[in-house]
Amino acid sequence: MWVLVNLLVVVGMLLVVPAGLRLLDDPAAAFARRLWPFGAAAGALSLWLPRGEVATALATGYAITAAVLCAYALGRPARPRREWAAEAAVLTALIGPAVAAGALVAERSGYHLFGFELDVLSLTVAHFHFAGFAAALIAGLQTRVRPGPAADAAALTVPAGTLIVFVGYFTTEWVELAGALVLTVGMWTVGALTWLHARTGAPDRATAALLGGSALVLAASMVLALSWALGEATGLPHPSLAWMAATHGVANALGFAVCGMVGWRRAGAMV
Repeated sequence: MWVLVNLLVVVGMLLVVPAGLRLLDDPAAAFARRLWPFGAAAGALSLWLPRGEVATALATGYAITAAVLCAYALGRPARPRREWAAEAAVLTALIGPAVAAGALVAERSGYHLFGFELDVLSLTVAHFHFAGFAAALIAGLQTRVRPGPAADAAALTVPAGTLIVFVGYFTTEWVELAGALVLTVGMWTVGALTWLHARTGAPDRATAALLGGSALVLAASMVLALSWALGEATGLPHPSLAWMAATHGVANALGFAVCGMVGWRRAGAMV
């Protein structure tokens, strides 16, 4: 299972985040884009080394790169009120890798950050590349390609759901379940808007296939996420972590994030 989780994290570091940064319609993001491959390479290498000083140093290099991305996020100019929903989603995306990097440094050093088991920290690294970065960025993107109340709601519910799930790590499974519900509603809305754009706004069949496939995968993968959160909170039977990594994790990483980022790039969308 952990080999698979590491592979998914590598996909997030080396493919999903740099692809997402190319969707930012802001020249000020250029420095973060140029720096990212170096930090991402260090972070990816750290995953495959034994825990210790070398792995921690490499993970710290990744954390520095993620901190540069955070600095860019904090330096973005204020947006007009009509863009607040989109900006909330974009800022969530830009901060997500820093949360993942903090968990990575702790896990690679063997430190139980906030008392969490090292396995939980590993899963946090994965989640904040996909739910924390890819999902939030694509949700913000919807406000540009399909503006309206539904897109604004999705742009707000995705970061809100991610935050509630994060709070649930420190409280109870019921809070995690509430966050999963909010996040699922937001992601289903994102999927529906993506599907609509694939059917009516895609410039060619390949782009339509990428966006449509991303939307369908997202709808299915969120059912798995919801079933797992429900089972954790209630004790009902639910998929194991290994099964979730092999299904929900792979689907989100490859089907939703990679196909979605490539599809939106081909569609010429920017946020």
